[in-house]
Amino acid sequence: MKVKKIESTTLQSTNLFILGFIVLFLSSCDMFKIKSEEDDDDPVVASVGKTNLHISDIDFITKDTQSNLDSAELVSRYIQTWIKKQLMIKEAGKNLTIDESELNRKLLDYRYALIIYEFEKSQVEQSLDKNVPLEEITSYYDKFKENFSLKEIIVRTNFIKMEKGLPQKRQVERLLRSTRDSDRIELKELSLRYANNYFLEDSTWIKFDDIILNTPLAQSTNNVQLLKSNKHIDIEDDNHAYFFHILEYKLQDQVPPLEFVKDEISKIIVNKRRVALAEKLHKEVYDKALENNEFEIYD
Repeated sequence: MKVKKIESTTLQSTNLFILGFIVLFLSSCDMFKIKSEEDDDDPVVASVGKTNLHISDIDFITKDTQSNLDSAELVSRYIQTWIKKQLMIKEAGKNLTIDESELNRKLLDYRYALIIYEFEKSQVEQSLDKNVPLEEITSYYDKFKENFSLKEIIVRTNFIKMEKGLPQKRQVERLLRSTRDSDRIELKELSLRYANNYFLEDSTWIKFDDIILNTPLAQSTNNVQLLKSNKHIDIEDDNHAYFFHILEYKLQDQVPPLEFVKDEISKIIVNKRRVALAEKLHKEVYDKALENNEFEIYD
């Protein structure tokens, strides 16, 4: 066992030494340039069969890293990735009969698709209006709200967590149940002073699982029944008291309120605009080429 341990340590030290040498070599950019002017020496750092990975192939790694240790780790990862890729290519060559012309056609198709994508993206983003007024969001919601279905329970609630022994507990319980504006202000002031955590944005819909996280309610096995049976939920653990005032809730598979899906609808509308602009761009390019006789179709 001792011999194996020494060999492993020696191997690791050797690898670190090699990586350190590579990083030091790459870090000395000016020196490298001077040497390359004198000769075209480009040391090999790894090889698979007759395919070599040279210093020049990995010098980009050190350009964006400050630390030599970080660079060494990145170089090591890159070399391992390169080796695995070359081994897969070598293995594929043994086991596949590759049609070079078909492969080249696919590569060209992929290249052209990338060129079109970058051009389309550039042109569309210049014209894309990402501002979606509430009226448009509301109209979309009214038309398609049945397409939205909740995957989790959501609630509008007030929530306060505080130390169990604090005398302000009773006051917090009373204020949570009140609808008076003055009591709401007082509750917020108490929360700022005494609460470990609180959520008083009662006009905002939030996932129920998120609001009960790290509270004893997280262990509940029937949240549906819990919400149906309790508007006010007070619960304690060894150190804290937790107060929930449930204003409204929506269950799984129900249609969510507009407020909860407003951002999602906005993204859908913007994406529809993006698709429409892309289609318009394609049509404009085609119509212009047609008008200028830039292409011909032969029988």
